[in-house]
Amino acid sequence: MIKVCGITTAEDAAAAVAGGATAIGFNFYPPGKRYITPQAAARIAAGLPRAVTRVGVFVNVAPADVERVAALVPLDVAQLHGDEPPSQAPRTIPFWKAFRVDESFSTTRLDLYPQAQAFLLDGPAGAEYGGSGKPFVWTLAAASPHRIIIAGGLDASNVREAIRQARPWGVDACSRIESSPGRKDHRRMSEFLKAALCEDPSV
Repeated sequence: MIKVCGITTAEDAAAAVAGGATAIGFNFYPPGKRYITPQAAARIAAGLPRAVTRVGVFVNVAPADVERVAALVPLDVAQLHGDEPPSQAPRTIPFWKAFRVDESFSTTRLDLYPQAQAFLLDGPAGAEYGGSGKPFVWTLAAASPHRIIIAGGLDASNVREAIRQARPWGVDACSRIESSPGRKDHRRMSEFLKAALCEDPSV
């Protein structure tokens, strides 16, 4: 699974899919630099091939609000990228739970979310929720029995090594393949996608 996150334009979405992305992420966190309205995301999603996974990124939002947006866009997966407890997971749409990985992080936290379809491990971002461009120690992911998506500082220069070390279910790139927040650099994005596919076509 190769995800390009922070999509805000149809042109960037089309270029990502053409390059080999199998999932597209829309950020529904209003304070975020890559925020997109559900209405705009719905227009972009309508033009995507059915096989492409549409992922909505949410931060500390009530399950009912996640499900409302998921029905409007429509989404295939909700990515919970905040501090959501297990009780705050949506019930009518599959979800991925994201964690910011720092020195104190333990993969045992993943066991608290048995209903999660997958887990996204992101680099440390301080007070921010994702998009930091900072990697974490990828080998932390390798020992987990869960489906792991690695994110945080991935681009063409390091995604192959990240896949070798973590052997993840998926990879996710955002800030390192942008020209500015919310706008993809198509050359950087293409190079990232080629590198990810070259290392492991099954990712």
